[in-house]
Amino acid sequence: MHSTFVVVRGIVIVVAVLILIAVLGYRAASGSDQAPAVGAQAPAFTLPSQTGAPVSLSDFKGKWVVLYFYPKDFSSGCTIEAHNFQRDLAQYEKLNTAIVGVSVDSADSHQKFCTKEGLNFKLLADTDHKVSEQYGSILNLGVKKLSSRHTFIINPEGVIVKEFMDVNASKHSEEVLKDLAELQAQSGTK
Repeated sequence: MHSTFVVVRGIVIVVAVLILIAVLGYRAASGSDQAPAVGAQAPAFTLPSQTGAPVSLSDFKGKWVVLYFYPKDFSSGCTIEAHNFQRDLAQYEKLNTAIVGVSVDSADSHQKFCTKEGLNFKLLADTDHKVSEQYGSILNLGVKKLSSRHTFIINPEGVIVKEFMDVNASKHSEEVLKDLAELQAQSGTK
């Protein structure tokens, strides 16, 4: 009986330590502490889109931009998030806003994802992780890096005016639309 207790206690301690390591490791790996601050100029970038054509942040000068980072094409949360942005695309367009998604997947993967899921906005391939890292949106899993689920609202002058570092994929588009409308009302610009 005593030896069973010792074994169970040992297992509980190991599990607790693993959970602690996972939580601390995730926080360290997510990169959110290195994200550019609200009020800062959004870091410039050029990445290939799902068509292979290069897309730069400067291409959207004079427009609002919802720049969202996501982990993986075809994963359930990323598909839900993309569908909701697509569902609300007309509302974003009325607000002079472009939706731009970024992940470490290839342009070819993005093209297949857009075709399968009926997505009509830009998905950019950050295969070398540089843009995800610039935006503090990298999840380092040791053997693999993924983009973290973070979103930035960038105003027409290229300034970050809102960050979302804790995103619920199923409600995110509604949350972004609400905050975008408020930010535009405060600034007096669309």
